Amino acid sequence: MNYKLAQINIARMLAPLDSVVMTDFVNNLDRINELAEKSEGFIWRFIEDNNETAVKVFKDNFIVVNMSVWQSINALFNFTYRSEHKDIFKRRKEWFSAMKEMHMACWYVPDGEYPTPQEAKVRLEYLNKYGESPYAFTLKSNFTPMEAKEYKLETRKQK
Repeated sequence: MNYKLAQINIARMLAPLDSVVMTDFVNNLDRINELAEKSEGFIWRFIEDNNETAVKVFKDNFIVVNMSVWQSINALFNFTYRSEHKDIFKRRKEWFSAMKEMHMACWYVPDGEYPTPQEAKVRLEYLNKYGESPYAFTLKSNFTPMEAKEYKLETRKQK
């Protein structure tokens, strides 16, 4: 079975999306989403489509959620830090508050499957509680799909 890299990242807005504070962020959303979709290794991204499911999962109307699936960790890394996305990423303090906990998590999903906001929340919470493992990790890790498949979740929770 083949696996792909899923990711979630969340951010807490400084103001509502329709505020002056968020205008430049909102004005760049379509362009950056299109850039992601055209990037090498991109497979899928979660689109809320006026569905507040993701926001309700975090019970905070100021939390914005981004979830996507990529061919590999390198593909996601290249989009995040080596494309025009990096210019918007550098400006994040203009629109989002600093988060005390990890706000981004990666994990592997079987080819053709896509994560739900609830599953993504579980992975992010796990990363914050137990640290990096093949179950949930950051772009700094080099866990493989095989390690994720073989990882025993119960072992980590007992530590």
